[in-house]
Amino acid sequence: MTRQPSFFIPHGGGPCFFMPDPQGNWTTMAEFLQSLPARLPEPPKAILVVSGHWETDGFAFTGAQNPPLLFDYYGFPAHTYELRFDAPGAPGLAAHATELLQNAGFTATVDAQRGYDHGVFIPLKVAWPEADVPVVEMSLDRSLDPALHIAAGKALAPLRDEGVLIVGSGMSFHNMRGYGNPQSTTLSQAFDEWLTTAATSDAQTRSEALALWAEAPGGRFSHPREEHLLPLMVAAGTSEAAGEKVWSDLVLKTAISAFRFD
Repeated sequence: MTRQPSFFIPHGGGPCFFMPDPQGNWTTMAEFLQSLPARLPEPPKAILVVSGHWETDGFAFTGAQNPPLLFDYYGFPAHTYELRFDAPGAPGLAAHATELLQNAGFTATVDAQRGYDHGVFIPLKVAWPEADVPVVEMSLDRSLDPALHIAAGKALAPLRDEGVLIVGSGMSFHNMRGYGNPQSTTLSQAFDEWLTTAATSDAQTRSEALALWAEAPGGRFSHPREEHLLPLMVAAGTSEAAGEKVWSDLVLKTAISAFRFD
């Protein structure tokens, strides 16, 4: 079985890809997400998605056979609460991932009731609209410790050799007050340049840099709270190779990027 890469992807703003977008704010991001299947060496056996919208004590994985959708966005048009994404769960993968983390000394559990939040079903609905690949969602540890999440990614790395695509779903810039503000552009670009250098470095240099992300130029401005950046840490931790920036654009006047780890 061919080893799958890992990705850190942007999941957009709420259900943005399924609403009118006359300014084309989300066009290139949607095109990138649509390109994900073609970027893989072969169709994945399953997809493990680390979402910036789920935090638990320790790590947790969705274990339902048919997880429901959690419409955890607010104030959007009614039709966006009727979206469907019927990808099956993968209880076996959830149990296996839990075991990998536990064997590495982490606290990890299976949540048999939890559904897919919009950090999962929105980008995957763009990338895999047929919803024919099994999906497991992984939470963040509530400590929000970057080194811990990098180490968790390393423990999960064997899944890549089992045909599992690991995806960190967040945003490389996530300051809600900064979107659309021209004054955000320079600071977001400074952080994006730093993040690109960090992510595309060798594994040891990358891990050391990402653990200190808050000290980076524009770091805390770009992430007043780091939950949307931490999925990157897990994805990066799964690889010993230098990462690659695979997409970048100015979205709502802020620099947003995506990365791949082989």
